[in-house]
Amino acid sequence: MTGVRPGGLAALATVHCCSSAMMRVCDPMLPALAQSFGVTTGRAALTVSVYAVAYGLLQLLFGPLGDRFGKRRTIGFAALGCVAGNLLALAALSLEMLVVARFLAGAAAAGIIALVLAWVGDTVPYADRQPVLARFLMLSLGGMIAGQWVSGVLTEWLGWRAVFALLAVVFCVGGLAISLNREVRAEPVRAPSGHGHGHLRDILRVLAEPWARWMLLVVMAEGAFAFSGLAFLPAFLVREYGLGLSSAAGVVALYGVGGFFYAFAARRLLTVFGEGGLVLGGGIALGLGWLALALGQHWALALPACLVAGLGFYALHGTLQTHATQMVPALRGTAVSLFASTMFLGIALGVAVASAAVDRIGTRPVFLACAAALLAIGAGFALSLRQRAAANPRPAG
Repeated sequence: MTGVRPGGLAALATVHCCSSAMMRVCDPMLPALAQSFGVTTGRAALTVSVYAVAYGLLQLLFGPLGDRFGKRRTIGFAALGCVAGNLLALAALSLEMLVVARFLAGAAAAGIIALVLAWVGDTVPYADRQPVLARFLMLSLGGMIAGQWVSGVLTEWLGWRAVFALLAVVFCVGGLAISLNREVRAEPVRAPSGHGHGHLRDILRVLAEPWARWMLLVVMAEGAFAFSGLAFLPAFLVREYGLGLSSAAGVVALYGVGGFFYAFAARRLLTVFGEGGLVLGGGIALGLGWLALALGQHWALALPACLVAGLGFYALHGTLQTHATQMVPALRGTAVSLFASTMFLGIALGVAVASAAVDRIGTRPVFLACAAALLAIGAGFALSLRQRAAANPRPAG
C-alpha cells in the first residue's frame, strides 16, 4: 500500500472506521427512539433496515464510479455526503424524518468501505490479501464497537441526537482531508470499461461469473441472519435482564471484540485450518453463540456468546471478503461493491422480517433461526471452497 502519504491513509482509515460505526449506531438507541416517537421497537428498527437498503442499492452506483474516477476520490465525496445525512438526522422531528435521514446517510456511506477494500485488492497480491484485509477489518470492528457502545452511552447521557452530531463532525474532517489531498486530486479519470457501454455492462460482467453469483447468494444470506439478530440484541438485553442502554451496548460490543481475535490471528488461522476449515469453524461458532443467546437465562451468558459469535462471523466473512476482491479483478471496484450491495440488501430483508417476528413471537425464536441458518451457511460455503480448490489452482494476485 505504497504511494499514499500517512495523512491520506489516516483520512481513509478515519472514514472507513466511522462508516462502520454509522451502520450500528441505531441498534442500542432503538428503545430510546421508540419512546421518543411513541412507536414499537420493531417500528423504530426501520432506521436500521432503511439504512441497509440504501447502502446496498447505492453500491451499484459507487462501484463503477470508483473504477472510473478513482477509488479514493469517490470515497472522499461519499464521506462528505454522510455529513448531510447525519445533520438531517440530528434535526429529525419525527421517525419518518429520521428514516429519510438514515436512507441518505446509508446511500452516501455506500461509497466508502467497499471501495477501500477494492483499493486494497488493487495494491496487495492475493497471497497476502486476507491478512491485510484483516487489518482493515480491525478498523471496521473498532467502528462497530464505537458505534454500538458510544451510541449507547451518548443516548443514555445526552440523548440520541448527540450521536448524529458526532458522526457529522468526524465525516466532515475525514472527507475534507481526502478530497483536498493533492495525490487524490491528481488521480487520472479512466475511460468507462466496456468501451462506453456504461455501469450496467460492468455489473453484468460480474454477474456472468458463476462463482461470483454463488458468492453473492452466500453473502446475502449471511447478512440477513447475522445482522437481523444483532439489531435486536441490545433491546433484548434491556428488556429481558433490565440492563441499561450503555451496559447492553457494552455486552454487544464483545461481538466486535471476537472479531479482533480473528483479525490478530488471521494469518495463523489461515495457515493451520485453510480457508475451508476457517469458514466451517466460523459457522459452528456462530451457531453456538446465537444458540446460547436464544436459550440463556442470565445476561452473563451473553458475554461469551457474543465473543464466540463475533469470532465466528469474522472468520466466515473475512474469507468471503477476500474472495470478493478476486471475483473479477479487472472490475474490482464494481465486484466488491456488488458484494457489499447484496450483503446489505440481505441485512435489510433480514431486519424487516425479524422486526415483524419480534413484535409477534418474541426475540428468542429469531435468535434460534439465526443459529441454525448461520451454521448451515458456514458448512455450505466451506464445502464449495473445497470443491473449488480441487478444481482450480490458487488465484493469482
